[in-house]
Amino acid sequence: MSILLVFENKDPNPWEKLLKEKIINTPIEIYPNVKDKLAITFVICWKPKKNTFAQFPNIKVIQSVGASIDHITNSQQLTENVIVTRIVDEQLSNDMWEYLLTGVLTQLKNTLTYSKQQTLKVWKQHDYKSIKNTTVSILGLGKIGSLVAEKFASIGFNVRGWSYSKKEIPSVKSFVGKEELNFFLEETDFLINLLPLTKETEGILNLKTLKNLPKETFLINVGRGEHLVENDLIKLLDNSQLSGALLDVFSEEPLPENHPFWKHPKIQVTPHVASLTNVESAINQIVENFERYTNNKALKNIVSLNKGY
Repeated sequence: MSILLVFENKDPNPWEKLLKEKIINTPIEIYPNVKDKLAITFVICWKPKKNTFAQFPNIKVIQSVGASIDHITNSQQLTENVIVTRIVDEQLSNDMWEYLLTGVLTQLKNTLTYSKQQTLKVWKQHDYKSIKNTTVSILGLGKIGSLVAEKFASIGFNVRGWSYSKKEIPSVKSFVGKEELNFFLEETDFLINLLPLTKETEGILNLKTLKNLPKETFLINVGRGEHLVENDLIKLLDNSQLSGALLDVFSEEPLPENHPFWKHPKIQVTPHVASLTNVESAINQIVENFERYTNNKALKNIVSLNKGY
């Protein structure tokens, strides 16, 4: 029995170091340097390349080091006897909330506009909106989405939420299913996407959907890059249907240097930093799950492969 780290776009060495301190009698290897492929039963990963796991026929557990698992389900052929788990960390949710609050208030109070004016030595005042007169609409009311919705509501925003199943969140107006999506989009000032990536949600941020938003809505995407149809976003920004967009996730990461998002005047790009996994906190969850696995106990934070989350 061995543990394998499979990381793309993330340094595996800090993870290996901490794991070896906490798991003493089990070999821990970093892909692609594997001595015995048949011995690999527990995989810890982030964005593995397509069909990487096909080399290891005895995998029993695949542990994502993030809150999402679409990077696994969309790239690997998984059998029914493989358990997929993820990291659930309250700090991740709070970090996401702080990022989103910063993005909304920056736009609400014209901070970037004044920063640009300063470089040009321009003195010009602009109208702004108040929190109590601003509606934040959140796509996706899972653990992170529900917390974010509740926190926006708690400081006075008007908050609407949309999901595939009914959610009851204090001071949040909930909408459910495809038939209520267009109603949900009405009256929106800021649309925040926090959906998991599934077959049903891929491409949901498209021209047809986003045209139902009020004119000058601002879009924030912290879900997955694959939720967004990129050319449709540019069209909606260029015709001022949307006032702007803050994007933290992309279909290809790092974002290519020649990508039009870099230079578009209405797009703000951040390098997938809305909520970063804390290595030490995540390691504790992973070690606990490994111990549960070796002792034939139920694992924590198991993901439904049918639902994709």
